[in-house]
Amino acid sequence: MSPAAPRVAAIGLGNMGLAMATRLAAQGVPVTGWNRGPEPLAAAAGVGCATAPTPRAAVAGATHVVVSVADGPAFAAVAEGPEGFLEGLEPGAVVMAASTVAPAAVRDVAEAVAGRRASLVDTGLLGNPSHAASGQLRVYLGGADDAVVRALPVAGLIGKEVRHVGPLGAGMRLKLVLNLVMGLEMQALAEATALAGALGVDPAEALDVISGSGFASPVMAFKARRIATGRYDEPDFRLALMAKDLGLAASEAAAAGVDAPMTAAAAAAHARAVALGLGALDCAAIAAAVADPSPAAEPAHARRAHRSVEERT
Repeated sequence: MSPAAPRVAAIGLGNMGLAMATRLAAQGVPVTGWNRGPEPLAAAAGVGCATAPTPRAAVAGATHVVVSVADGPAFAAVAEGPEGFLEGLEPGAVVMAASTVAPAAVRDVAEAVAGRRASLVDTGLLGNPSHAASGQLRVYLGGADDAVVRALPVAGLIGKEVRHVGPLGAGMRLKLVLNLVMGLEMQALAEATALAGALGVDPAEALDVISGSGFASPVMAFKARRIATGRYDEPDFRLALMAKDLGLAASEAAAAGVDAPMTAAAAAAHARAVALGLGALDCAAIAAAVADPSPAAEPAHARRAHRSVEERT
């Protein structure tokens, strides 16, 4: 007997969550979305998704639950409590934990999911919202073989590459490794730009040369354009999320006995940038923090980004 067609609950409709919901709805998958703020719910309804007032209501009848929220506390909050998705989870459903959180947080929720006769697959995603909306993500799944097989119909619609990378927690660990590389690239690009300016080299020219060199990754070249123009609003990936992920990577490295001084330094630098009020901006705004590490009045586009993030989450 072939598996039933997916019915998806999308819990969290931030940039990535909404893009994945949009992609699934465009492929004919019934999607019911939930989000704490109202604006993304209206956007989801506009692309053909149903909406629900609570996570519990959103998962009623769902075969797959895609959770995309900011951090571990948010992940626990949408899972637990009388209106959390655990209370409404259908037996046999697959929870795809697409939030980047500590592997221990995945384990804790997975145990509660198993108590509902359902399964959890941690789902590391590589790509941005444009990739999600076009089905071009790279998807790294961690979990038991049977749970991963059940997750594939949805993973295959959002990703151009889908890999089962190991047992529960493996997808999240790999995502932290990947975000570590990106965070270090952003830190290096920010410091190189600041040094160029201090040495009398035009930062825009230095960025152009770096972007066209063999040193640059596609992401680095893309982010260099943001730094050159100083436009950090409408973020692809918020600096606060990068700070969180670098902190998680530093914690995992320490727990594993891995000496990772660059990771620790980048995590500290990003934490300072968040403290300066840059957390709601694109992660490329680490360049602004490196260029001027003193507290300053928050730029207008930063205020707009903060308001937008508050509405979406």
